[in-house]
Amino acid sequence: MSRFTDFDFGVPWVMGLFHQDWMHDGDSAAEVVAAYLAATGDQEVLAVRRDAQALGALPSPTQEVLWYAGAQYMPGLRPMGGGAEWTRTLVRLCDARLSASDVRPFTGADAEDGSACLDAVVAEIDAARFLAPEVRAALTDCARRCTPDLAFRVLLRTMRHAPEASLSPEQYQRLEDVGSALRYGEFVVDSVKYLVERP
Repeated sequence: MSRFTDFDFGVPWVMGLFHQDWMHDGDSAAEVVAAYLAATGDQEVLAVRRDAQALGALPSPTQEVLWYAGAQYMPGLRPMGGGAEWTRTLVRLCDARLSASDVRPFTGADAEDGSACLDAVVAEIDAARFLAPEVRAALTDCARRCTPDLAFRVLLRTMRHAPEASLSPEQYQRLEDVGSALRYGEFVVDSVKYLVERP
């Protein structure tokens, strides 16, 4: 059984909302997220909530490192209370959106946290040497203290915004293997395929 979607989901999906034109979608970061949550399905919102709750296990500065690395144009988090407060805001937005829904908990592949893939995820974080050391450290903390599943999806998102990012064919194949073990949909790991070095 595969995941509920073939595409990116959860907190990395929220990170993707903050591109260079995000301010055209709302007057504040919270307003942008609330609008997108209102227009999406319950499963997507539940995935964001679960990821945000897991991310809350990290210190606020570590959360900030991940948000800035994973988003193309993340607004300043300090005026919003810091990384931890922004993450709690996400949980509240999800709770408000789900309050009128009869949401069933995740089952099957969607309920897995990727714990069996911890070593493989940490190894791929370490192999991504084009990421800044503090980003790799934050991702490793995320894998160990949140879930390997969340850390891996955030890793893929950070790769898309890292300067001079590139992947060897062997690296990409290992990412595909981890994605397959986590039973991701077709377009999750595929989102970084363009970074593969061509001979």
